[in-house]
Amino acid sequence: MPVIKSFLPIINSKSKALILGSMPGVRSLEEGEYYAYPQNQFWKIMAELLNCDLLVSYAQKKGMLLRNRIALWDVVGSCTRNGSLDSNIRNMRANDLDGLFKRYRNIRAIFCNGTTAFKFFKDGHYKCPVPDFLLPSTSPANTKSFDWKIARWKQVRDVLDEK
Repeated sequence: MPVIKSFLPIINSKSKALILGSMPGVRSLEEGEYYAYPQNQFWKIMAELLNCDLLVSYAQKKGMLLRNRIALWDVVGSCTRNGSLDSNIRNMRANDLDGLFKRYRNIRAIFCNGTTAFKFFKDGHYKCPVPDFLLPSTSPANTKSFDWKIARWKQVRDVLDEK
């Protein structure tokens, strides 16, 4: 099984909230875009939270995050995995989150997209001086309703609205 690698973070010096996934799925890796699988609700949730139109191009989606002070990355930097399921992740090597926290000091909270990202983040014992939160996965494997997910993801907006 070949080693797969995550993407570079989407982040800038104004980012206040960091959303961490586990590892991009097969479709995302093929397209070189976070959350490219159409049934994944990540971009739809972000558009709803940020009161934006659901954008079509990946550049527009990344711009929406950055304009709203949201960063996006993965806990896993590389691994082997058969398919897209987090439960199939093996031989994991973590991304340098401590390095990211040192470089981007405006981060005020970390939000993990699903239990696998949260577990990997907690297992990494990162030196992160900000609170972290587990949010429900935006994956279609999580069959909870869109409204249920949105109600929980509103925590991201709360951090952005803090002065």
